[in-house]
Amino acid sequence: MPEEFRHIIRIANTDLDGSQKLAHALTGIRGIGIRLANVIVEKAGLDPEMRLGFLSDVSVDKIEDVIENPTKYGLPSWLLNRRKDVETGKDRHLIGPDMVLQVKTDIDEMKATKSWRGIRHAYGLKVRGQRTKTTSRSKKALGVKKKREVTR
Repeated sequence: MPEEFRHIIRIANTDLDGSQKLAHALTGIRGIGIRLANVIVEKAGLDPEMRLGFLSDVSVDKIEDVIENPTKYGLPSWLLNRRKDVETGKDRHLIGPDMVLQVKTDIDEMKATKSWRGIRHAYGLKVRGQRTKTTSRSKKALGVKKKREVTR
């Protein structure tokens, strides 16, 4: 263990707070939730109660390797966020800007094929079956319109 405490540690191109516990700090990386963070800490062989700022460079490299190659460390496929990728057919886990870009391209693909979800995305409406009559009035709502008052 290093003697000095580091307040900011960079893991997977993200600056993380060194004063937090390992699993909680890893959730600061986009694409990693608390469940996956706990598994990453376990597979890296680190103490989950340790603060991130006390990690050595070797431990940080080990965590980054587990994040980059989750299937190499035996993580189940249901824990990954990109299973059976359309282009490659493999199970992948995307993090950071890669995940944001992939979601954007998926939505653009749905719009281009004019699927139901793509049309809903294009019109800015709810996509997952929520009702629109009473909620999301600030967007383009389907549903009831108020009559204009007649002034004399």
